[in-house]
Amino acid sequence: MSLEKHGSCLCGAVKLSVRLEKASVDACHCSMCRKWGGGPLLSVICAEPVTFTAGQPVFYESSAWAERGFCGKCGTHLLYRLKNGKFDSLSVGVLEGDTDWVFDLQVYIDEKPAYYCFANQTKTMTRAEVEALFS
Repeated sequence: MSLEKHGSCLCGAVKLSVRLEKASVDACHCSMCRKWGGGPLLSVICAEPVTFTAGQPVFYESSAWAERGFCGKCGTHLLYRLKNGKFDSLSVGVLEGDTDWVFDLQVYIDEKPAYYCFANQTKTMTRAEVEALFS
C-alpha cells in the first residue's frame, strides 16, 4: 500500500508530490540536521524521488554523498537526498492534509544532545549503523 502525498514550501513557490511506502516519520539527530533546522529533522522516507510540480528548490551540497533542498524564496527546508538518486527524505511538515503518522525511527541517536528527548518508543540507529546501511 503506497501513500501519495502533496505539499509545498511556506510561500508556495515550490510544490511537490511524493509516494511513500508507509505513513512513518523518523527523526535525524545528526549535527548537520540540527544546525540546518535548529533541532532534529522530522521526515518521511520516499518510495521514489520527489517530483516538483511547481518551482524548483535550491540544493546545497552538505557532504560528498548528499544534498539538502530548500525554497530559495522563503527558505523552507524541503528534503535531504543522496546524490546517487537512491534515497530521498522529505520534511514531514511540508506535506498537506491529515495523516495518521507513526513516529518509529530515530537516526544518529549517538549525536542527540541531552537537552531534548522524545517520549515515543522507537527503533534507534547510530551514525555507524546508518552509514553502513548506505555504503
